[in-house]
Amino acid sequence: MFAHIRVLIVALMTAGPVLVQTQAPATASDKPVKMVVLGDSLSAGLGLSAPAAFPARLQKALSDKGIKVDMVNAGVSGDTTSGGRDRLDWSIPEGTEAVILELGANDALRGIDPAVTRAALSDILARLKARKIAVLLCGMLAPPNYGSEYAQRFNAIYPELAKSFGVPLYPFFLEGVAAEAKLNQADGIHPTAEGVDIIVKNILPMVEAFIGTISGQRS
Repeated sequence: MFAHIRVLIVALMTAGPVLVQTQAPATASDKPVKMVVLGDSLSAGLGLSAPAAFPARLQKALSDKGIKVDMVNAGVSGDTTSGGRDRLDWSIPEGTEAVILELGANDALRGIDPAVTRAALSDILARLKARKIAVLLCGMLAPPNYGSEYAQRFNAIYPELAKSFGVPLYPFFLEGVAAEAKLNQADGIHPTAEGVDIIVKNILPMVEAFIGTISGQRS
């Protein structure tokens, strides 16, 4: 028995140090970015299944690139910029780091005074800035039926507010999809699942850069 013990001691002494593998702690940049899409029916996914809506498809596209995001779909069909402002506090929970702001289509469709739209969006941006929440502003274009003067006043809102508040602007949320019959549902307004995928593909590089900035500020 003692001989066996001596052999075991010698083996342990000559085996060298034992390496214990430990998992490196997650850094701040590894944690998913908590993001909310604050919008109307265009982002809510009217007429589509939940997995086909813009927030879900964007989250999937980001995940495919190894970018982790905890996504919340805070789109409400029929909402105006004023409606989004009125529900801002409960739509954007504590801990939110980023908001994709997609509102204004219903304002334009209803011919709401651009001054009202501008004031509501400005208030949203100011309140999110006060909460230190990063914003990616998605622009909208007015339909031609209200005339060139209305369109000029409405279309100027987004670039001017983006410059004023220092937030990134995606100029037109429906870029590549608007007026394309095969990419819209029967109403000619709301994107099909294929249309949503086009929107996601077009906006993805800007969202990647947006998230990269947020992740960089964590470290």
